[in-house]
Amino acid sequence: MERVIIIGGGLAGSEAALQLAERGIKVTLYEQRPVHMTPAHKTDSFAELVCSNSLKSTEETNAHGLLKKELNILGSILLKIAEKHRISHGKALVVDRAGFSKEVTKEIESHPNIEVRREKVDKIPEKRPVIVASGPLTEGKLAENLKMLIGEEFLHFYDAISPIVDADSLNMDVLYFKDRHNIDNEAYLNAPMTEEEYERFYEFIINAESFNSHEFDKVPYFEGCLPIEEMAKRGKLTLVFGPLSPKGLLNPKTGKMPFAVVQLRAENRERTMYSLVGFQTRLKRSEQEKLIKLIPGLENAKILRYGQIHRNTFINAPGVITPNLNLKKYPSIFIAGQLSGTEGYVEAIMGGLIAAINVYNLIRGKKLIPPPRHSMIGALLSYISEGNGGVFQPMNANMGLLTDIPKGIKGKNRRIFKKERAIKEIIEWKNRIL
Repeated sequence: MERVIIIGGGLAGSEAALQLAERGIKVTLYEQRPVHMTPAHKTDSFAELVCSNSLKSTEETNAHGLLKKELNILGSILLKIAEKHRISHGKALVVDRAGFSKEVTKEIESHPNIEVRREKVDKIPEKRPVIVASGPLTEGKLAENLKMLIGEEFLHFYDAISPIVDADSLNMDVLYFKDRHNIDNEAYLNAPMTEEEYERFYEFIINAESFNSHEFDKVPYFEGCLPIEEMAKRGKLTLVFGPLSPKGLLNPKTGKMPFAVVQLRAENRERTMYSLVGFQTRLKRSEQEKLIKLIPGLENAKILRYGQIHRNTFINAPGVITPNLNLKKYPSIFIAGQLSGTEGYVEAIMGGLIAAINVYNLIRGKKLIPPPRHSMIGALLSYISEGNGGVFQPMNANMGLLTDIPKGIKGKNRRIFKKERAIKEIIEWKNRIL
């Protein structure tokens, strides 16, 4: 049996390599560092945590806590190592970054079933099991080869992402449905602003603190995806004549035309998540929270994904990959980690784990069965493989992905229901596929 090729020694590639190796599968893991360093990395260690020492919440009614619970049920190796290097007993999994990466590296380099090659890969084998986990800075010949395999239009290099909020947290007494062109009046929710409310909003945004990016994360601004704070600085009414234009959006609840309107667009068919139209931003997360709460109807908004603009290579996943993370055109090639269209460290571990399970089952000649949609893993993979019918943007784990909640369940009980159903379904799935 040929060795499984894994390209990239980040979180996804490291989890995948160890999972397959522990199952008796021979693996060749390619990592270009230290021969070719990236602008993001400081070491040649595997699973290096570049920007944070937090793997987010451990609470099971929180999206990342639930995701970690599911990954632990499935036997994540990296999460076990992370627990060993935990430096806080709070509600977040905070780890000693150096110790964590050092142990992952030791486990990989000492494993008899893993061959490590410190070199670049320019071409992806098409007829043998491969996991491509080269990360958000994938470039050069490898990126060109990936373009050729999936089609140039399916590979993106920059993110311009607006915040997403939980529909359950919106004040529907203030908001109203209307399309400024009267094509589909159910497509957009509208948050009307008076001139006074807009004044407060504008003053805050032009003085808000932005995220200071790393050199590797710098992105040239294009007129079509300027940060909202940059647009605001061009003039007090720039936003009113731009993304916050009230044109065609008469408020049916008051019969008046608002001074400005923030539009929200549904992010999924079930309308459990809404993105703020035209709100791509580089504001710090704390500033985004304050800004969004200044919008009428969003005073208690729960942010599911923060806005951002950054350098990020990812595939336009819907139509390209399956919920099993393999390419539709090349079923033996799997895409894991941020390259697949997921955002975040825990999500990267998830991608490596799922890709490894599916490669293992592919080798054994077993049918690949996607994770259940009501699990956090399954919901996230369904989202990136199916999209929402609009422009695809990478997604992180969030409770808004979990839908089909019985109408009688409200408030905190909704999160409890989602958690219990997800855990039950992931256990059942595990028993079917492992």
